[in-house]
Amino acid sequence: MTDPASLPVTHVEWRGAVRIIRSIFPPIDLFEDIADPADWPLLIAAEQKTNPRLMETIGNLDLVPSERRVSGPGASWLMAPFTHVSLDRPSRFSDGGFGVLYVGDRFEVALLETVHHHARFMSATAQQPGWTSQFREIVLDIDAELHDLRGLGDEAAALFDPIDYAESQQLGERLRAADSEGVAYPSVRCPGGECAGLFYPDLAEHPTQGRHLDYHWNGERVDLYRDRSAGEVYRIV
Repeated sequence: MTDPASLPVTHVEWRGAVRIIRSIFPPIDLFEDIADPADWPLLIAAEQKTNPRLMETIGNLDLVPSERRVSGPGASWLMAPFTHVSLDRPSRFSDGGFGVLYVGDRFEVALLETVHHHARFMSATAQQPGWTSQFREIVLDIDAELHDLRGLGDEAAALFDPIDYAESQQLGERLRAADSEGVAYPSVRCPGGECAGLFYPDLAEHPTQGRHLDYHWNGERVDLYRDRSAGEVYRIV
C-alpha cells in the first residue's frame, strides 16, 4: 500500500481544465446566489418554510466546511460533487462517503474518462443501442497543492487499476483525513493525459459551461459522441 507520507506535494495550476457532467443535474439556486456562504444556514431555514424538499436539492451541506464553500455563478458545478454523495456512487479515490471533484487537464481526457464510466453503466443496465444521455462540458481553473501520483513506479500500479479501486480509495481516505487538498494522477483512460481529484470546492474557480454533448451506445461500447453546440459527430477510437 502506498504510504501517503512518501508522496510529493506539487503546486498544480491548470487553466481551462475540463469536467464533463450529466445535463440532468440543474443549477442549485442557493449555490448560484451571490449571498455569502456564511449566510446560507439562515437562508435555508427561511426557504424551508415554503419548500420542504429544499435539502434534497442542496444535498448535505455539512459535508463541506463552511470556510471552503463557494458561491456565485457556476458554483453548483463546484459544490454539488461534495454535497451529493452516496456509497452507491464510489469513485477512484472515494468509497462514496465523501466527495471528490474530478477534472481532466484537457477535453479529450475528460471525454474518455466519462465515456468509460457511461459505457459501464449502459452495459450493466442492458440499454438498447442509440444516442443516450446528454452531457455538458464544464471548463474551469484549478489552483491547489496536490499529492502527486504522476511518475510513480510499478509499485503503485494498483492505484491505477482500470477496474479495482480498492487501493486508491484507501489512499484517498487517508490523504483526506490528513488534510490533503487532493491528488494529481495520470489518466487511466487517456494515455498521456492527466487528471486531478480535488477534495474541496474552493480549489477550483471560474467554472463556465462549454459544449453540449451526446454519447452513442452501440450495444458494446460508446463509439461516437456528438457536439450539439457545433452539430458535429465524432468517432471514438
